[in-house]
Parts: sequence; C-alpha cells; structure tokens
Amino acid sequence: MNYRHAYHAGNFADVMKHVVITRIVEYLKRKEKAFRVIDTHAGVGLYDLTGEEAGKTGEWQRGIGRLMEAQPEGKIANLLKPFLSAVESVDQEGPNRFYPGSPKILRHLLRKQDRLTAIELHPEDAASLKTLFAGDMQVRVIELDGWLALGAHLPPKEKRGLVLVDPPFEDEGEFGRLVDGLQKAYRRWPGGTYALWYPIKNRKAVADFHEWLKTSAIPDILDLRLEIRPPSPDPRLDGSGMIVVNPPFVLKEEMNLLLPFLAKLLSENDRGRFSIEQLTREQVRS
Repeated sequence: MNYRHAYHAGNFADVMKHVVITRIVEYLKRKEKAFRVIDTHAGVGLYDLTGEEAGKTGEWQRGIGRLMEAQPEGKIANLLKPFLSAVESVDQEGPNRFYPGSPKILRHLLRKQDRLTAIELHPEDAASLKTLFAGDMQVRVIELDGWLALGAHLPPKEKRGLVLVDPPFEDEGEFGRLVDGLQKAYRRWPGGTYALWYPIKNRKAVADFHEWLKTSAIPDILDLRLEIRPPSPDPRLDGSGMIVVNPPFVLKEEMNLLLPFLAKLLSENDRGRFSIEQLTREQVRS
C-alpha cells in the first residue's frame, strides 16, 4: 500500500490523526506563552479531493465526508469544532473539494505568538508547501529529511510545543525509525509533546512497536487506536494509531468521548473499535 498523503487525504486515519493533534494544540493554547509545532513529514499541506490521487481511492468519502455530514451534539461537537473549522476554512469552493493537511490545520489553529516549522523531503511537495505559506512569517518551511529534524531542530527556542511525526510508511523499518527517532528527540527535549502516527495493518509489527516503547526509558507514553474493521487475511489498512508522549492531562478524557464516536461513524458495517492504553507510567504533574 502506498501511504503517500495525497492518496489518503481525508480518510479515516487522517481524521483521527488530525482530531488528536487539534486537541493537543488547543490545550497548548490555554497558556499565553508562545509555542512551536514541528511537523516532520508535512506533505503539500492542501489536497484536492477531486484530483487524481484522492479520486483513485475515494477514501475521503468514508472519512471526512461522513464527518462533515454528521451532526454531533454537546461535548463532542465542541471538541470537534476547532478541527472542523480548519477543514471549512479551505473549502470555500464547495463542500468536500479541498482537505487541509496537517501543516494547514496547525497553521489555522495558531495564535499570533505561535510558530510552525513544516519539514518535507520530497522536492516537489516542499516547493508546493513553500508556495502555500509564501509570505507567512509564522511558518518556516524546510526541505529536509524529517527524521533529521528530530535531532537538529530540537529543542525549539520557545521550549513549549508539539512535534508531529507522520511518516508515509513507504519503506521497510519505519516502526524502528519511529522508536529511534523518538528516543533521540526525547533526549534532546524531554519536556516536549510528541505525536507519532502509525498504520494498523501488520498486527505483529504494531505489537513489537508497542513492546519497544514499553521497555524504553521514556515515561508517559499514551497509545490511541481506532480500527474501522476487524483484521483480514489480506494486508490492508484496518486502523490508525497515535502515540502521544507527554500528553495533555485532559487528552484521555477527551478521547474517551471522541474515539467511540469516530469508531461508530467511520467503521465498516458498524464493526469499528477503539482503545486507549497507557504504555509507560504517567508523569507526576505539578
């Protein structure tokens, strides 16, 4: 399976990932002090859902398409509002025409004192990203291997913020690189919040990944999982996971509301499920 962003823009995995990072950023905004978000595998930032790549899979229709048609109420509606506002901000030409990638969503959420560093290795995608944010003084776009950013660009001068690691999973060994990259980054900046996306396709690889994290020296690792269907003999993307290091203390409570809603809404034949697991001990918070 090709995990390059454009083919899967707006699918269930994108929705889950973007809802999680939105809630983290909204928590960071509770304090007036500035923060920085570093997006290590940023993509192009904006996707045409009527384009060739997204049209080839049509996955957005079972992802953001369903969510935009849903009418959540109460607390769930309030928690989803910042994310849906970011989606609507790029959809001026009509519903379900464009979908914002993570850098565009993150930029929408920032206050005037906050900053975004968007990193992309693919030359054409990096060029598109630079065009998208041309003249924006709050965004820095860098053409670079995102894995290198976990060393060279940490800690940020703001000393507050989020690092989003969302690799395309086109190459073998990406789970190992996630572990190695996280360990390197945590040594340099133990106080940062990290959000790492991973696909739920190879259950053995996911289980090994979790074991590596459980035996790491990194405290306060939270695992969030959303599966839209049970496993099958054929390899396919059945679910999406997010590892969050140093999560906001409210994140578990929020995900206990949002993940059941998303599991029901985005599942195939009402067979979705979710899980929230603390992989390593929580930090004692003052």
